[in-house]
Amino acid sequence: MLKVVVAHSIDPDSQFAVIEVLEQCHLALAGATPQAAVLFAAIDFDHDLILNQIDQTFPGMALIGGTTDGEISSVLGFEQDSLTLMLFCSDTITITAGMGRRVSQDAIAATETAIHQASVTHTDSLQFCIAIAESLTIGGGRILDSLNQVLGEQVPIFGGLTADQWRAKQTYQFCGTEVCSDAVSVLLFSGAILFSHGVASGWHPIGKPGCVTKAAGNVVYEIDNKPALEFYHHYLGTLPPSAEYPLAVFNADGAHYYMRAPSGIHDPISGSITFFGDVHEHVTVQITETTHDIILSASKASALQALESYPGEAPDAALFFSCSGRRQILGSRTKEEYQLVKTCLPHSLPSCGFYTNGELSPLVQKEPTHFHNETFITLLLGEA
Repeated sequence: MLKVVVAHSIDPDSQFAVIEVLEQCHLALAGATPQAAVLFAAIDFDHDLILNQIDQTFPGMALIGGTTDGEISSVLGFEQDSLTLMLFCSDTITITAGMGRRVSQDAIAATETAIHQASVTHTDSLQFCIAIAESLTIGGGRILDSLNQVLGEQVPIFGGLTADQWRAKQTYQFCGTEVCSDAVSVLLFSGAILFSHGVASGWHPIGKPGCVTKAAGNVVYEIDNKPALEFYHHYLGTLPPSAEYPLAVFNADGAHYYMRAPSGIHDPISGSITFFGDVHEHVTVQITETTHDIILSASKASALQALESYPGEAPDAALFFSCSGRRQILGSRTKEEYQLVKTCLPHSLPSCGFYTNGELSPLVQKEPTHFHNETFITLLLGEA
């Protein structure tokens, strides 16, 4: 049996917030013992205090998490400056945690350490990985490439990059009682676990496709052998590249695309544009457009995709990873994302999530994981 409980506090005091969250957990657990947890917390909490308090209550529990740009739960919906915790209890599913440090110095070594720590006790094949990782010291694409290399592309990865409410100073990743920066933490699942996911952004391609002909990392210099800025200006006139008009980057078969948002940095001399994530040469791209209403409807579309592909009768829990760029664009309407998702999920389904600096998920089932911008990811879990 898989039992999942969620707790959420908006108390600004770290001690009071974690006490409230743990009290909610005890009531919902009804005597069950959790084996793993995911914790999402606002940047200004005393994270060491919170993690130590959780560990004292549930000693040795596998836990990962990180700092956010907003928190989501089935208890309070969308909140900022809050603390939310999801606990997993099961005697048929193995869930373990690991962390790799100094990921910007050696991404492969860090991810190998995290996966090795977490995989030691697994006797069954790994089903999927939840990863919570650094966002400021290293690009999310490099972390994902390293995770794919260590795990193998057959193991899907879901999760997001930690945030600090757009301060761009320092984010934190959690594992057990440790609070780190420049790290990647993972939760590995094996055994009698069912899962499915949905991916939607709400942005739709416009105009003609182009081919990236010169790029380095997250800087695109040329599209169709012309300056990248010229490609944008052809469709947007004098408007500068912005997160409101991200690029759709198409996969190899051209049937699906993920989003790359301009960071606001561009060079009028070279014509280059810097994005929130790597863009590889030779990929096909298109400029996109949307409206607030369509962005919001994408969260529901993501949940419906996950429900339609769920392999069991009904899921036991949901996790959400939504982009901080979406939250910034939506402003006061951000709360409507979860409200829309809730309308299509089973009643009282335990749910938890956070607003990220980049999302991790395959585009479709049984394909390699991609790094996304401005996207809403739904992950449904249940027992086989």
